[in-house]
Amino acid sequence: MKLHKILTLTIAAASLTACSDDFLENKPQGTLSEGNMNNPEAIDLLVNAAYATFGCRYADSNDPHLFPVTNWSYGEVRADNAYKGGGGETDLWEVHDMETMRIQPNNGFLDGKWFNLYCGISRCNSAIRALRKADENIVPEKNARIAEVRVIRNHWYFELVRLFNRIPYMDIDLPENDYTTVRNDEFTREQHLARIAADLLDAAADLPDTQNEIGRINRRSALAYAAKVKLYQAYRQNPETNAVEEVDKDIMREVVEIIDRIQGYDLLSDFQQLDLIEYENGPESVLAIQFSKDDGSGGVGRVNWSMLLNSMTGPGCPWQGDGFFLPSQDLINAYRTDADGLPVFDYQSLPDYATVAFAGDGSYSLANADGTVDPRLDFVTGRPTIRYKTYPDSPCGLWVRNSDVYGYNNTKRFWLSPESPAATQGWPWGASALNWQIIRYADLLLYKAEALIEIGGEGLEQARTLINRVRDRARNSAFVKDFNNPEQNAANYKIGLYPATGWTQDYARRALRTEMRLEKAMEGERFFDLVRWGIAKETMNNYFRAESDNRIYYQNATFDSGEEYFPVPVAQYNFSGGIYVQNPGYPAF
Repeated sequence: MKLHKILTLTIAAASLTACSDDFLENKPQGTLSEGNMNNPEAIDLLVNAAYATFGCRYADSNDPHLFPVTNWSYGEVRADNAYKGGGGETDLWEVHDMETMRIQPNNGFLDGKWFNLYCGISRCNSAIRALRKADENIVPEKNARIAEVRVIRNHWYFELVRLFNRIPYMDIDLPENDYTTVRNDEFTREQHLARIAADLLDAAADLPDTQNEIGRINRRSALAYAAKVKLYQAYRQNPETNAVEEVDKDIMREVVEIIDRIQGYDLLSDFQQLDLIEYENGPESVLAIQFSKDDGSGGVGRVNWSMLLNSMTGPGCPWQGDGFFLPSQDLINAYRTDADGLPVFDYQSLPDYATVAFAGDGSYSLANADGTVDPRLDFVTGRPTIRYKTYPDSPCGLWVRNSDVYGYNNTKRFWLSPESPAATQGWPWGASALNWQIIRYADLLLYKAEALIEIGGEGLEQARTLINRVRDRARNSAFVKDFNNPEQNAANYKIGLYPATGWTQDYARRALRTEMRLEKAMEGERFFDLVRWGIAKETMNNYFRAESDNRIYYQNATFDSGEEYFPVPVAQYNFSGGIYVQNPGYPAF
C-alpha cells in the first residue's frame, strides 16, 4: 500500500495540531499521548502526521496552492524558466514581484512560506520528542521511525536555507519559552548546510535499505538527500554579497562517495513515463511526495493541491483553470540543438523558436519552427498545434488565460492527460494523484557529474558518461507525434551525445548546467541551481534583456547582488520581538 493511502486514513486520528500564531508551540493531541507511545499503531500515527506535512495543508488557514511544496513560484517563476501567468500583472501580484525582482519584506507569500515550513518543523519536533519515549523492546522500529521524521525535518530546514539564508534553528529540545530568543544570524549558510547534511547521514544509519510500505523514507533516500545538501555546501558564498568565492573539492568528493553508496535505482526508459501514474514509484523515484485521489479520506482525496492555480484554460481546453505557471519563451528557445544534436549555448542570439502566427481568417500556425530541437521540449511544454499527451479531442490550443501578456505556451510536465481517471475533471482544476518527485535518479546522475566536473582531472570523462546517459534516455524516448499525422514527429527532433573531443572542464561545466535545466525544467529547482552556481545575476539579467521586447513587464526588471535570497519577512521579525536581522541586499529592519 502506498504511504499516502495510510496517511489519509490515519491523520485525523493522529491529529497533531495545526499551526497557530505561536507556530512552534504545537503538541500532539487527540489519541496520542506519552502513555501510549509503546503502542506500535500510535507510533505509526505520529510518524504519518509528520509525513502529512509534505503534500497537504500545513495549517488550517494556509492553502498549499499559495505556498506550494512544488516551489513553482519560488524556484521557476523567479528564474528564467517560467512566467507567472494568470490574469495579468496584478493577479497574484506577490508572485509578479518575485518574477520581476521587486521583492519586499512585507510580501505575504514570503511570510506564508516561512510560516508553513516552520509548521512542518514543529510537527516533526513534536513527533521526535514523543517517539523518544517509546520502548525499543515493544516498538523495535522506534529508531527507524525517528530517522524518517528527521529526514522530513531536514527537508524543511534545507528549504528555509535555500529560500531565506538567515534563519533561526530551533533545536528539538529547546524549551518553548525560549523560542523567541533564538536569533536568525546564529549560524551561517554553510553551518546550516553542514548540520543538515550530517543529520541526514546520521539518520540514514538508522534506516533500512527498503521499506515495506511504498513512499516511506529509507536509507538510500536519506543518503541521496545528504548528497544534494552537500552539493550546495561545497559552493562557498561571500556572506555579504552571496557571490560564490570557492568550490570545496573535498566536499565534492564526499558527494561522489555518498552517491556511490546508493544502489538499486535506474532511469525510466521513456521521459514521458515521469508523468504517468503507473511509473510514479518506479526505479527512478528516490524520494517523492505521495498523492492519491478518491482514497476514502473525503472529497477528492489527497490530490496535489500545489498545482491548483496552474491548470490551463481557453477555447477547447479540457480544463477551465486559472492559467498560472507558464513556460517562458527563453526556456523553449533553450531546447534548440545544432547539427550534432547538442544544445545551442548561444540560443539567445537567435530568433524565437516556433512562435504563433495568425492568418487573416483567425487560424494559426507555428512560425520559425524549422530548426532542430531536443525532444524534451514537447515533453515539458504544451505548445499550440502540438499533441497534448494522449488527449484525443484536439491538439494543444491557445490555452493561456492572458496571451497578450504571457504568449501561448503552457505547461505539460506534472499533468496527467485530461481523460485520465486519476485526474480531477472539475474542481480542483487539473489536480491529480500524481506524485511529486523531490529527488529522482536522474538528479543523482547529474549531481555526481557536477561534483566530478568541479573536482576536475580524470573525473571529467566519467561526468561526460553520466550526462550522456541522461541525454540518451531522452534520445530513446517515444517522440511526440503530430496530432493530424500520427506517423510524423511534431517537430524536427534531434539530440546527440557529447563527444570526448573538446570536453574541457569549462565546456563540461556549461554542458552540465544546460543539461540540468533541460532535464529538470519546471521542477521547482532552477533558481536555486543558479544561486548555487553563482550565476543568478548574470543569467537573470541576460534573460530580462532577451525577453523584454515581448514581455513588457520585464523592461525595468534587474537582478542585483543580494537578491539570491528572499528578505526575512517583516511579520517574522515582529514575531521575534525585533532580534532577527535582515539579509544583505535589503534595508535593515
